[in-house]
Amino acid sequence: MESPIQRGYLVLADISGYTSFIEETELDHGPKILRELILLILQHLTPTLTLAEVEGDAVFVYAPETDLTRGELLLELIEEAYIAFRDLRRTMLHNATCPCKGCQAISGLDLKFVAHYGEYVLQEVAGKRKPVGSCVNLAHRLLKNGVRDATGWRGYALFSEASLQQMGIHPQGLHESLESYEHLGDVRTGSLNLDDRYRDLLEGRHEFLSEEDADVVVPHEFEAPPPVVWDWLQDPHKRTRWMEGSSWEAGERPYGRTSRAAENHCTKSRFIEHILAWRPFEYYTVRLSKGLLRLKITGRLEPTPAGTRVRWNLKLDAALPGWMRRPLSRLIATRLMEVKQGFERMAHLIDEAATPQAAG
Repeated sequence: MESPIQRGYLVLADISGYTSFIEETELDHGPKILRELILLILQHLTPTLTLAEVEGDAVFVYAPETDLTRGELLLELIEEAYIAFRDLRRTMLHNATCPCKGCQAISGLDLKFVAHYGEYVLQEVAGKRKPVGSCVNLAHRLLKNGVRDATGWRGYALFSEASLQQMGIHPQGLHESLESYEHLGDVRTGSLNLDDRYRDLLEGRHEFLSEEDADVVVPHEFEAPPPVVWDWLQDPHKRTRWMEGSSWEAGERPYGRTSRAAENHCTKSRFIEHILAWRPFEYYTVRLSKGLLRLKITGRLEPTPAGTRVRWNLKLDAALPGWMRRPLSRLIATRLMEVKQGFERMAHLIDEAATPQAAG
């Protein structure tokens, strides 16, 4: 049974080098290695995105536009899936004591993504519901592109112009190109080198305020996966809903997206937020400033069997002894910012947002 026409994101994660890998590897090892990599990709893209199908060496997922109101979340999901893929590939290589071709050829595998935005209908095929339509066809055709020939990149994310416009971002380092397909015409695209993102993560220095160094630690348990909680912590419109007396708006985006060095501001409290560190779904560190008042905050997310544990660490940036600074920090967290009550409101809003989807 077909559903009404929907609009949303269509994403493919494709393991590069799959064909030569499977042809050159032993049957007892090659498929096991690929299965483990596919399961990892699924773990990082779902349930935020919905699985349509595993297509051999590729994973096809999608999300209605109503599920990704903050378009940057899609880029963050893709980047974190790639980072996890590279970490697992490195671990496999490190632990490979087997001399078989499969174990020795792991380094030849990489991961590329294609993201498109458009119309589709959900159709039941062999007992499973999956998107169908010309936009779905185009998303699959975009897997055959000229990015590697033009740039030399092996691991990359290609976004159609339609998806970038819907996401509302233009990241720094975007390789823009025009892809042409018979019967589908010309498609403008922008691609990002995911290897650069991986190297930045390994080599970069990241600000992190630990629980031991913080003046105040506010923990909270959420019954939702880290990407969902992360989105409620970062989306200015969602933050305004759970932070009493706030009105958050996006500020400067030096790299064309939310990342280190970006800013947000609250038009009611007049706080300016400077992002110091940015590791989606794991932690972020910001400095809040208003006149002489300066606060450093790290929000740390940990997956749990039931959802996500958030540890919100705050320290007052002031030349004061600890016995004086810590009570002031507690006063700010409990009375001025009401963090605990805000988290409780956020948990309620997350549950409310999930109820229609669960009922459907």
